[in-house]
Amino acid sequence: MREVGRVREIYRYPVKSMAGQRLDAGELGWHGLAGDRRFAFARREVRGGMPWLTAGRLPALVTYTPLCAAGEERPSRVRTPAGEELDIRGEALREELAKLHGQPVDLMEINNGIFDDAPVSIITTNSIESVFAAAGTPSDVRRFRPNFLIESVDGGAFPEDAWVGRTVRFGEHESAAAVSVWTRDVRCAMINLDPDSGAQDPRMMKAAVQLNDNCAGVYATVTRTGVVSVGDRVFVS
Repeated sequence: MREVGRVREIYRYPVKSMAGQRLDAGELGWHGLAGDRRFAFARREVRGGMPWLTAGRLPALVTYTPLCAAGEERPSRVRTPAGEELDIRGEALREELAKLHGQPVDLMEINNGIFDDAPVSIITTNSIESVFAAAGTPSDVRRFRPNFLIESVDGGAFPEDAWVGRTVRFGEHESAAAVSVWTRDVRCAMINLDPDSGAQDPRMMKAAVQLNDNCAGVYATVTRTGVVSVGDRVFVS
């Protein structure tokens, strides 16, 4: 296996499209990081396909912050942009989001996670810095919503593109957690959203389109479970 970098940051997103949580370490299971995207709000009027209420439809979602009690992986409350803390299962939060969306919504909890493409997303510092430089905006990894940010030892932009079809291992031991990278991450308007305000900046997606066919990062599925920690060496085979 060839060393390609180190784990610089780890994130999970307890509620789909809401703010993420930065971790020092995370348990990588068969369905991604423990506690990642186990909740989502579904649009009641949508009966099939992708019913989830996402920030693509309601940009303000990124400004809501799930709150987990000490030692818990799933949130019990959500902090609103106004600073109010609401029960994640309560009527007050559901009604607030429904009002903003303009249609009824319902909270969904799925133990295997609520993913659009794959349970694990990875991006390198090279890719993020390339897109922000081209967009002319301050760098903020939260726009890309990765599970793992890798500080790459390789030069050039988008080195993770070469990992598609290969295995990525997080750690030096053969038994360390590993994933199979199966596709590039085709970006949507989510990267245009300021994580603190929900304001949109189309320069972000425009830069991704111009630099790398609108791709930045990769998606992967888990092939070996285990704990992944910040600072772990990352290998590709």
